Parts: sequence; structure tokens; C-alpha cells
Amino acid sequence: MRQIWIPRTGGPAVLEVREAPDPRPGPGEVRIQVQATGVNFADLMARMGIYPDAPPLPCVVGYEVAGTIDAVGEGVDLGRVGQRVAALTRFGGYSTVVTVPSVQAVRRPDGMDATLGAAIPVTGLTAWMMCEVMGRVRAGDRVLVHSAGGGVGLMALDLLRWRGATAIGTASARKHAVLHERGYHQLIDYTTEDFKEVLAKDEGLDLILDAVGGESWAKGMDLLRAGGRLVIFGMSSNASGDKRRLVSVLGNVAKIPWARFSPTSLINHNIGVMGVNMGRMWQESARIAEWMGALFQLWEQGHLRPVVHAAVPFDDVAEAHRMLHDRENMGKVVLLT
Repeated sequence: MRQIWIPRTGGPAVLEVREAPDPRPGPGEVRIQVQATGVNFADLMARMGIYPDAPPLPCVVGYEVAGTIDAVGEGVDLGRVGQRVAALTRFGGYSTVVTVPSVQAVRRPDGMDATLGAAIPVTGLTAWMMCEVMGRVRAGDRVLVHSAGGGVGLMALDLLRWRGATAIGTASARKHAVLHERGYHQLIDYTTEDFKEVLAKDEGLDLILDAVGGESWAKGMDLLRAGGRLVIFGMSSNASGDKRRLVSVLGNVAKIPWARFSPTSLINHNIGVMGVNMGRMWQESARIAEWMGALFQLWEQGHLRPVVHAAVPFDDVAEAHRMLHDRENMGKVVLLT
């Protein structure tokens, strides 16, 4: 098989494609011949040395793949061989062959190709966790989504439309026309506008989805009305360059509203702050598989509309990382093996 390695921290150019023996599936596992691998912002942060969950370098990252099961381990139904699946991988997804616990490989619906299959798991499950499990979005809710044009932002939009909520997004101006067409009710250009100032005189928000971090969390909390929830799922403000910059990271950490996260403050303001990290959900594999099945069903019904910004050849992984790093993507970037 072939794998993409991070040998050391740095820019996209440090990524290396290497050969390795094909893995064998262990008990309870399936082996997948990978056709497509999803690229996520966490992969960039691992490459930059600012992702605490990443394995020690050198390592192979990657959280999601789509392909076909070609072998199974002891205790797995032989009938799974030949199934077209999408799967979560606990790193190692930047590979042309992977093994995963059987429960983590979910059969793809008829008509869903591998490119779409690899575009759904991480962003779709993150959006599901935030909107359905924690946010409990219902018709009429006002929801602010940061990075509205990214993979999570577009998945969240589909879930908000499905529930009948009002979707407000932040994105650069060049993405606004497409995002309006996709269904966002209001868009704010984060490069020229302060979202807090734009929304300050409006009715309060019921839910905010924020992976920016630092000062953005503090501003968001000021916009929540009673019963409102801030769901945080990353801190992209730390990834402003190609490498870890301690001064920048410490500056963003200093802007986190620590005192306002206290139980007393939350009680007095009648709001909630919650966090989502799908990379810490491996003990919930059966539950996650159920959510993935729900997402696939929404896709079959036409409610979920994954957007693939680019399907990049495996060897061009540096270009895939650059797209995400420059916030160029509208939707998901996928590697094709």
C-alpha cells in the first residue's frame, strides 16, 4: 500500500508518500481498499505541530475513508466482503489500504460514490453532534455558523434547513453568492465586518457553532439569548501560518473568556457552552455508526447535499492541504487514491 507521512512539522511540502506492506485485518476488523480519503483541518494542525491528539511524529493522519471491503478478520461476517463503505479511521486514513473495527465501516447507499462517501463522515458527524445531539435545533431557531463555506458549515446548513431554522453564516465575500443560493439567510464577511457588531441589534441567537476560538467565543456569548448554546469545535485562529507560533497561540489562549465559562456565570446568564471533538468519540463507535446511517438516509432523501470542492490525486496532497490552509475551499477536499 501507499501512505502519506508527516515526517516533521512544517508547511504542506513536508508531506511524503511512502510504500508499506498491506495490513491484515485482526479479530473484529475489516480491511478496506481505499478509493477516497477526506482531508480535515485537524490534519493541517497535526502537520503544523499544534494538534494535541495527533500521534507522535513521524505519523500518518487521516480520519475518514471510503472504499470497498476486501477482507475480514475473525468474528466478522464474510458477507461484508465486497461491501462499498465509508469508515472512520483513528489516524492512518492517508493510506490506500486500511483496517478498522467492523462497526466503524458503514455501508454506503446505492448511488453514493467513494468521493461523496469520504466527504461525509467527519464533517457530517460533527454537524450532527452539534445540531442534533447538543444544539437540539428546532424550527425557528436562529443559528450562527462560523466558517460557513467549509465542510462542517455546509453540512450544518443542510441540517438547519431540514429542521426549519434560520441560518446565519460568516464567510469571505467571494463565497456569499453561493452560500445564499445554498440556503443561508444572512452572511457576514468576517474579513471586513465584526459579526458581533452586525448582529448586536438583532434578536438573540439560539445556537452558535464556532471553531475559530479566542475572542470569537467571547463575542458569541454576548449574542446568545436565554437558553442559547455556544458549541465550540476547534480553534482555527491558532493556525495562521505554516508552523506553530507560540506567541500567536498564547495570545489566542489569553483571549478565551475563561471566567465566563464558570458555572456561576453560565447560571446567571442562562446559557450553555459545549465542546465537540469527534476524535475523542471512539468509545461510542456503535452510536456514531447509527448517526452515520441517519446522515446517509438524509442524503437518500435529498436533505443532505455534500459539497466536494476538489478531488485531488493522492500524490498531490500538498495542494489539498494548501487549499484548506488558504480557506480557499467551498466544502470538502478529498484525496483520490
